[in-house]
Amino acid sequence: MKKKSTFKTFVSEIPKNLFAGFVVSLIALPLGLGLALASGAPPISGIIAAIVGGIVVSLIGGSNVTITGPGNGLVVVILAAITTLGNGDMQQGFLYTLGAIVISGVLLIILSFLKMGSLGDYFPSSAIQGMLAAIGIGIFAKQIHVMLGNTAANGSIIELLFQVPEGIINLLKTDNLSMFYAGLIGIVSLLIMIFYSKIRNRYFQLIPAPMWIVVLSVGLFYYFDVFTTVEYPIDKSLLINLPDDILSNFAFPDFGKIFEMNFINAVIGITLISSIESLLSIKAVDKLDPFKRRSNVNKDIRALGLATVISGFLGGLNVVTVIARSSVNVNNKGSNKSSNFFHALFLVAFILLFATELRKIPLPALAAILVYTGYKLASPENIRKVFKVGKEQLIIFLITLLTTIATSLIIGILMGILATLIIHIIINRNAKLFFKNILKPNVLMFKEDGKYYVSVKNFSSFLNYTKLRSKLNQIPETEEAIIDFSMCDFVDHSVMENIHNYAQTFARKGGHFEVIGLDDSKSISNHPFALRKILPKKTKSFKKVLTKRQKSIEKISKEMHWKYDAFSAQEVEELPTFGYFKTREIDKVSNVLSNEDCTIFDVQFSEGELIAKQVIKATMLHIHPKNEIPDFTLDQEGIFEYILHFAGYKDIDIDEHPDFSKRFYLAGKNEEKIRAFFKDELILFFESNKQYHIEASKNGLLIIGKERFASVKEMKAIAYFGMALQKII
Repeated sequence: MKKKSTFKTFVSEIPKNLFAGFVVSLIALPLGLGLALASGAPPISGIIAAIVGGIVVSLIGGSNVTITGPGNGLVVVILAAITTLGNGDMQQGFLYTLGAIVISGVLLIILSFLKMGSLGDYFPSSAIQGMLAAIGIGIFAKQIHVMLGNTAANGSIIELLFQVPEGIINLLKTDNLSMFYAGLIGIVSLLIMIFYSKIRNRYFQLIPAPMWIVVLSVGLFYYFDVFTTVEYPIDKSLLINLPDDILSNFAFPDFGKIFEMNFINAVIGITLISSIESLLSIKAVDKLDPFKRRSNVNKDIRALGLATVISGFLGGLNVVTVIARSSVNVNNKGSNKSSNFFHALFLVAFILLFATELRKIPLPALAAILVYTGYKLASPENIRKVFKVGKEQLIIFLITLLTTIATSLIIGILMGILATLIIHIIINRNAKLFFKNILKPNVLMFKEDGKYYVSVKNFSSFLNYTKLRSKLNQIPETEEAIIDFSMCDFVDHSVMENIHNYAQTFARKGGHFEVIGLDDSKSISNHPFALRKILPKKTKSFKKVLTKRQKSIEKISKEMHWKYDAFSAQEVEELPTFGYFKTREIDKVSNVLSNEDCTIFDVQFSEGELIAKQVIKATMLHIHPKNEIPDFTLDQEGIFEYILHFAGYKDIDIDEHPDFSKRFYLAGKNEEKIRAFFKDELILFFESNKQYHIEASKNGLLIIGKERFASVKEMKAIAYFGMALQKII
């Protein structure tokens, strides 16, 4: 019945996925042509990748609303491969690059079977941002010259950037009408890309900006052809060159250099960038999915690998998951894999039916789309966002960016990883201790009271994040999860960012995801994703800022009209008088939440000596009774209580309440006073509420839950427990 229902839903959603696929194809067409040209490949190769990717991935992929095709990130890599492998012969270089693309696809398939979908977790977030920015600068540097009508510009990325002012001056001074009009179209196209979002007409917005550029470019050709006697001013060399017979002009890969180092480097670079771009895009698109489904990453990588192999054999570029086109798909109500399939079919129709019109598109118009894309990848806003996370993240970002521009993507990302490691070691001030702990099993998960509890110890960074991620993936997103970092000395930016993503997913699907244990740590910035480190109090480079948990406690304190002191160093004076702390040494009390009758606080204490010494962190409640109460201990009946019983401690039974006596261990010196104190109302209260360890003395009642910090929900629950108990006693 479920399969029938799923199939029925799939069929019923075909109309809206057909429309979504059509809208996506309007973007994929100019971008596919443009990305191929930017890569130094024939324009049709980008369309082949989009068509093959759309068909193959929609049939066997593991995602739901992703759109596949050629990606921005591979432009620089493919161009470098074609140039290097061809030794100046771009056509032959392209054939060798197709061979590298095929091998890359095979490697992706192998990686998917090895469950290497988690590879993306081993790259620091800021290094990835730096790599993407470098790719954006590379695209911008090359395509801005094409946009200005100069297709002959060459040199390194830095050289091309320095040539931009000269390129603008040459355009303004040129006597070449073809170059002038082509450059003018390029500039107008760029303005359309920049200001398109400012147009509020919803009917106008039905056609994406890239497609408007295509329509207007082709329309301009027909304007000169039909309505004027003036010849179209743009030379054919500045128009898209598509073969007359597309179906008979497939290129086939050349594996003649398969054992040469340049070929191997090309394979590694293509595989690295395509896998990272796809992994990041799949994660991002899952967040956009209106049904909050999670993609099978390994299955999707396998499908992308197969699509890349097929695309390479047909003369197409790599197939990757593309976030921009995927977001357009979701925004236009795409709900399942069929939208990716339909987008491929529409591209086939465009190529077969409108090839003549496509040949009338000026290269500068497509270049303008890519210039805008490159700028978005490397925009100052992205740099500002990285800086807000922390100065050290900006250093990692810049090292990756500059190294990538100066050398290659592989060296760039490796230098980003190395820079991250060095910075982490400097922050932790002990390389030996850092590496010793980073490789340890450091994640423990269990279920308690219907909640999933995950404890992270020692160090948590991009190097061992997969251990944490594997545990988190086991938790249903409709359940309640508590992630405890109280035993963790260091949590890096990548982990903080990923944890935030999990919290968002749980919130969308109706679950509850809460992070605790970061309150004692310090961060370099106020950003919620900033790395956190437990450091000596005198360390000035790190800031003491409210964690998400502390902000939530502050919020509930205002709701309940309680006082809250997040960074209080005060000790609750009465604590040492309780039996629980007779053999335990109190180190610190913080996060004090109080009213005139109750005080809730986090306490860190130790028990044992020397090598047996253990640090424990817990959240407790102290009640200040208005009336005199007897000394007693109340706890859940268990093995420990039986041991106390045999040691001579008497369990006080309340004859009128046999169920209470069976469930609870009650002990104290003055049995008579205790029996008188435990009236029916009080007993009923304990029977009907959550069970805690409770100690009573002349200084009040101490209520202890788990020997760990409480979540915000648990703190709120214990607060209401305390207020209700205060009224009874």
